[in-house]
Amino acid sequence: MDPTTIEQFLDNGFIRIERAFSEETARACAELLWAKTGTDPDDPASWTEPVHWVSDMTDTPFVEAANTPVLHDAFDHLVGPGRWVPRPSLGSFPLRFPHPREPDDAGWHIEGSYYREGEKWPFANLRSEGRALLMLFLFSETGPEDAPTRIRVGSHLDVPPVLRPFGEEGASILEMAARIDEVSAHRPVALATGSPGDVYLCHPFLVHAAQPHHGSRPRFMAQPPLFPAVSYELERSNGAYCPVETAIRRGLEGSRGIGGRTVG
Repeated sequence: MDPTTIEQFLDNGFIRIERAFSEETARACAELLWAKTGTDPDDPASWTEPVHWVSDMTDTPFVEAANTPVLHDAFDHLVGPGRWVPRPSLGSFPLRFPHPREPDDAGWHIEGSYYREGEKWPFANLRSEGRALLMLFLFSETGPEDAPTRIRVGSHLDVPPVLRPFGEEGASILEMAARIDEVSAHRPVALATGSPGDVYLCHPFLVHAAQPHHGSRPRFMAQPPLFPAVSYELERSNGAYCPVETAIRRGLEGSRGIGGRTVG
C-alpha cells in the first residue's frame, strides 16, 4: 500500500482492493449463502423478500476471505501493526434481491460500534470504540443496478465534529442520524460496485446507505467491522497517528476541534 493509496483513504474515506480474496473462495462462500437463504438461484419466483439476513458465517471459506495477506497488510497500514484483531468470521450478511418492494433500511448513516446498557440502538464515539474499520466484502458481481452500497465521498471528515460534543460516552446512531445526514449531504456519491473478491476498506465514520435492487441477480455482500486490539488515540506524544486517527483529527481541525499538526 503506497502513499498515494493512503492519501486516497484520507481524502475519500475508503479504498477498494481488487481481488483481495480469490474468486474460488468467493464462489464457495456464495454457495453456502444460497443454502442459508432457502431460495433457488435459478428460480426468481423463490426470491420473495428484498433482503435476506444471514447470521454469522464461520465456515472455512469465510475465514479465508477475511484473512488474506493483502488484507492483513492493508490493516497494518490503515490501523497500525498490532492494533487490530483478525476476523474469525464475516458477521451477518444483508443479501439483497431484485424485488418490487422497497427495503426499509436505506437511510444515510454511520455504523454503530457498541451498546450501552438498556439502549436499543448501537452507539459511536469520537475514538470509534469497538470498530477499527468498516469493510464491504463482495461475493457477487455488483454493478450500478445491483443495489451497491452508496458512499458519500469524504463524509468521514464531517462526522467527528458531530460526535465531539458527546464525549467518551458517545451517542446512539438513531440520535445522530438526522445530523449526520445533514452535514454530509453536500458530498458526491460513489457506488461500491465490483467483482467477487473485491473488498472496500472504509473509515468507521464514512456515511453510507443501502438502496433498492434494480438488477437481475442478487447481490451478496458482507459488511463486518474490523475490531481494534487497542483504542484509537487522538493525542499521541510521538505523533505516530495511523491514517484512521489522522482523518479524525483532520475532521476536527476543520471545525477547530483540536490543534496541532497531524502525521500520516
